[in-house]
Amino acid sequence: MELKDYVRIFHKSWILIVACTLVGIAAAAGFSIITTPKYVASTQLYVSVQATSASNTGELVQGTSFARQAVTSYVDVVTSALVLDKVVAELDLNMTAAQLAPMVTASSPLNSVLIDISVTNSDPTFVAEVANSVGQNLAQTVVNTLEKPEGEAASLVKIETIQPALVPAAPASPNVPLNIALGFLVGLAIGVGAAVLRSVLDTRIHSLHDVQLVTDAPMLGGITFDPETPKRPLVVHADPRSPRAEAFRTLRTNLQFVDSDNSQRSFVVTSSVPGEGKTTTTANLAIALAETGVNVAVIDGDLRLPKLAEYFGIEGGVGLTDVLIGRAELVDVMQKWGRNNLYVLPSGRVPPNPSELLGSTAMSKLLATLTAQFDIVLIDAPPVLLVTDAAVLSKHCGGVLLAVASGRTTSNELTAAVTALERVGGKLCGVIITMLPTKGPDSHAYGLYAYGAIYGDPAMLRAAPVTPEPRRAARRGAA
Repeated sequence: MELKDYVRIFHKSWILIVACTLVGIAAAAGFSIITTPKYVASTQLYVSVQATSASNTGELVQGTSFARQAVTSYVDVVTSALVLDKVVAELDLNMTAAQLAPMVTASSPLNSVLIDISVTNSDPTFVAEVANSVGQNLAQTVVNTLEKPEGEAASLVKIETIQPALVPAAPASPNVPLNIALGFLVGLAIGVGAAVLRSVLDTRIHSLHDVQLVTDAPMLGGITFDPETPKRPLVVHADPRSPRAEAFRTLRTNLQFVDSDNSQRSFVVTSSVPGEGKTTTTANLAIALAETGVNVAVIDGDLRLPKLAEYFGIEGGVGLTDVLIGRAELVDVMQKWGRNNLYVLPSGRVPPNPSELLGSTAMSKLLATLTAQFDIVLIDAPPVLLVTDAAVLSKHCGGVLLAVASGRTTSNELTAAVTALERVGGKLCGVIITMLPTKGPDSHAYGLYAYGAIYGDPAMLRAAPVTPEPRRAARRGAA
């Protein structure tokens, strides 16, 4: 993955990342709130070996060395019952030495004669009193018991308190700023990891980059998602100044430059699976092409689930199937739509053998007639992966336009569709991404909504139509 891929992931999943970060901070704050504060009080002792006045320098050095060695043993004595029993009795504590021992810790810096004693508890006064008492009782125990020579001689070991324990003003734990910082980092790491993992596991097509990983076919256009499409599928006719209508005009312009040297300007419009907007794309593209003055014929080649007649609001009882079986003439079933040179051939009745009809010689002759009479012929075909109708039609046409729904079509489905077309020799002329979101990183692929947001005036969204020189072929009859 490149840097721009990570930027896109963060842009797309920033809500998830922020949510995980906030949860981490909230968890750290909650933990800090429910955790009982702990106070720590510390005292420091100095251990020395007294020397007689007649001692020489060598004896002083030996005494210091002895003190350093003895300090290690004295550290272990701090938490012994010999010391803590006296502390419990002195302070009249309601606990035993074994219960007090976990609260007391002792240590000694390396190569020193110092002993550090710390006491931890939720009561600040308690820890200060216990720390001072432990220090005093350790000194008395070592001097008067452990290191006292026989007889009346005084012990040469001396332990002095050089830093008494004070009542702590603030708890040592929880450390709220540190906990919140750790919660922020952990939450951020989880959010970023979840975003990257979701992106890696998401095999759906979202953008041009995803399509380029599957096929080298050119990107002809992108159509944004409109929840009102079922109510007004012909947006180029119903709302010609909308950004979505302008997207179909952009598609029209790009299509006019696709394989421009090919005299057979007939295209099959299909998709990988149902629900990707192929029929809506076919109808609106046909209207947009007719706006430029070219002669357009659109055929409902979906003989299993026809929709074009419903979208255009025409009679669809008689159509393509009747022409193919010789029951009707083409000139009798072609219906002119709108004020431009747009003619619609509905599917007619649903036959029992759609694939055979579409692959028949009659269909090949019909397409040859239409391509001779019209500048552009568009055929709405069923999805490639469900039936072979689109693949069969692709052999009779100049190329295939594949509709891919953003966020719905998976890369595996797109790969299978491209492979199915290549297997029968179909020519994939371009890909059309449909149902693009209006917000987010995938919405900027073609800048349509950004264009409208900058200029604001809907009239400025309507680009001047590009009118190529149409091929003025002779048309049969009224068609």
